[in-house]
Amino acid sequence: MKTKRIRTLSALGVLSLILGLMLLAACSAPDLEPKTDPEPVAPSQVLDFATLYARNCAGCHGAQGRGGPSIALANPVYLAIVDETTMRNIVANGLRGTSMPPFAEHAGGMLTEQQVEVITSGIFSRWGRKQVLDGVNPPSYTAKAAASVDHGQLVFGTYCASCHGPEGGGTPKGSAITNDSFLALVSDQALRTFVIAGRPELGAPDWRGNVPGRPMTDQEITDVVAWLASRRAQNPGQPYSALTYAQHSEK
Repeated sequence: MKTKRIRTLSALGVLSLILGLMLLAACSAPDLEPKTDPEPVAPSQVLDFATLYARNCAGCHGAQGRGGPSIALANPVYLAIVDETTMRNIVANGLRGTSMPPFAEHAGGMLTEQQVEVITSGIFSRWGRKQVLDGVNPPSYTAKAAASVDHGQLVFGTYCASCHGPEGGGTPKGSAITNDSFLALVSDQALRTFVIAGRPELGAPDWRGNVPGRPMTDQEITDVVAWLASRRAQNPGQPYSALTYAQHSEK
């Protein structure tokens, strides 16, 4: 009986030792250690350029700044003619009367001043190339002289009509740029920017490439923008062409 009791106690001791070793191994196993997820970052604390750009800019300006419904920001010519202060103001306050909204909190947006700065400086540091216009005298970013609408029509015929049609209604080579819905969504400054910097993502050249060997002058750009602006409907009222609407109404 005594021997049997000793054997029982020995078996219990071995079992306890095995269970203890198993428990010790389980506690020390790396994959079973308690894990803590990082605390979520508040939207106002996000300072990563790629994240901020993807959330706030890519929808219109395209992934990696390659362009979309609006101008490509990764266009070195554009970044060479616009300064950072102007860009920062556009990002913060938007462009009234266009599809560009304000993003800064003080203007009704969702971004802090620091986030606006991250986006602005990031655009220039990643996609700008200051030397792209070395040795070139580019047109000014904004108009510096009075415009002539009549002369602008002649300029359009010389530099633009071959792609956009004689009245800007579009051809297989270029879009309709006198469409009243398009003109209702862009400012005169945006039109000037398109002419100067081009839209390489759409195959549209900058101010030097419309007529080989004959870059547009600053005054010609000012005048053609004035002519385009003169075609803008005063009260477009519809998200589609008023002319198209009238044609369908007659049927």
